[in-house]
Amino acid sequence: MYFVYIIESEKNGRYYTGQTDDLEERIERHNKGRNRSTMAFVPWRLKWWHEFRTRSEAVKMEARLKRIKKREYIERFVVENNFRGIAQSG
Repeated sequence: MYFVYIIESEKNGRYYTGQTDDLEERIERHNKGRNRSTMAFVPWRLKWWHEFRTRSEAVKMEARLKRIKKREYIERFVVENNFRGIAQSG
């Protein structure tokens, strides 16, 4: 399974969108500063995720989300698409 996710920086509220096959490990990498594009904004909080059967599906959704540039649109997407906080799975 593959995951597309949105994380939010607790430092400044910035959003980051990505995809992975191991969501827990990926969030841990972000929070340990092991990702060049997110290390300056640690710590990160998982805001939303969705599971896909194929990497191809996940990559398409990631690209769609990365095209959303306005914060208000990202927040609306999270609300309209079943917000999933860190305590929930799948």
